[in-house]
Amino acid sequence: MTLHEHFEALYAADDDPWDVRTTWYERRKRAILLASLGQARYRSAFEPGCGNGEMSAALALRCERLLACDGAHSAVAAARTRLRDAAPDALRIEQRSLPAQWPQEERFDLIVISELAYYFDAAALDAMLARAHASLEDGGELVLCHYLRDFDDRASATADVHAAAGRLPGLVRAVHHLDQDFLLETWRRSAP
Repeated sequence: MTLHEHFEALYAADDDPWDVRTTWYERRKRAILLASLGQARYRSAFEPGCGNGEMSAALALRCERLLACDGAHSAVAAARTRLRDAAPDALRIEQRSLPAQWPQEERFDLIVISELAYYFDAAALDAMLARAHASLEDGGELVLCHYLRDFDDRASATADVHAAAGRLPGLVRAVHHLDQDFLLETWRRSAP
């Protein structure tokens, strides 16, 4: 079973396979991530790996425009249901296979990659981070937040994922939050 098939099966069976709506871990992590953002409002944000849209719902309140995507059709359907009352012109939810279908034609002042990047091997991770870097506006923020503990289907360690992001040129780390369960870091792209 491919990773895509794995996620498709998870979301087809349950639109909240990790209980992101209800568990304390998920609610607390979401609150800390949102509190770590450097701006009250963002012009254009991108959330790859949006899952069922819980983080997207919170981000939509702080963004003029938000593009959220997931590779699993069932996750996209769940996110669309969760966000059906959001302003349709300000929010897009799309099915995209990353890193190949990164929206390279767009620029963002906020990119949130949460609980996603460790599913990619080193080559795919480098490609995704390079595309994130290329689409981040000057002064924009790149946010990574990932679970620390081991699990079966991870391809990369959280520390390796965040170290790779930290090596991107022109980014300055603004937040480093090391928790017993997750690592959250934000970087700002410095103006030229």
